[in-house]
Amino acid sequence: MSLDAVYGAILDGDASAAADAVQQALAAAVPAEEILNLACIPAMSEIGRLYEEGIAFVPEMLISARAMRSAMGVLRPVLVQENVKPVGTVVIGTVSGDLHDIGKSLVAMMLEGAGFQVIDLGVDVPPTRFAQEAAASNAQVVAMSALLTTTMPAMKTTIDVLAEGGLAGRVKTLIGGAPISQAYADQIGADGFAPDASRAARKARELVGSA
Repeated sequence: MSLDAVYGAILDGDASAAADAVQQALAAAVPAEEILNLACIPAMSEIGRLYEEGIAFVPEMLISARAMRSAMGVLRPVLVQENVKPVGTVVIGTVSGDLHDIGKSLVAMMLEGAGFQVIDLGVDVPPTRFAQEAAASNAQVVAMSALLTTTMPAMKTTIDVLAEGGLAGRVKTLIGGAPISQAYADQIGADGFAPDASRAARKARELVGSA
């Protein structure tokens, strides 16, 4: 029942209940890795599925993601103590010249809900910063967002800078945002494209081989 309580609290977007349920599960000697893999990640996968089917919407995704963060606030120190590794590391940011934050932040929360360590660089991120952080953190994925057509070329510049730094191939690139399409991803050589936060999390898992 303890795992059901964690799952339900995250799906319902109840941050306080999610944290309490994790505490109770840990107190009942449920391993932290089981709480993560059998309750937290499945709950975020389910809210993503409901969003994709038009049953849930962005506000529901946001409150579920915040509940997940509340649960992870309790769970993460135990995962570290038990040496449980994340699925992978993602460096994420809105590209240079673009100050839009909401979509990128939702993607970051969904990635965390999918089991990734997420390094959020914020907005207006220069190509060199993406490359530096990816190298420093040994990230597997660099995720870039753009909402303006005028800032889209910064994605290609970032991909080029990653290649110049010897990170091409080792670091996968994932792009998204309102004006972005699969055709544009193909055009600039990005490894992946996602039209929304739910599919971004799933695509990131595919890119690191953990789908």
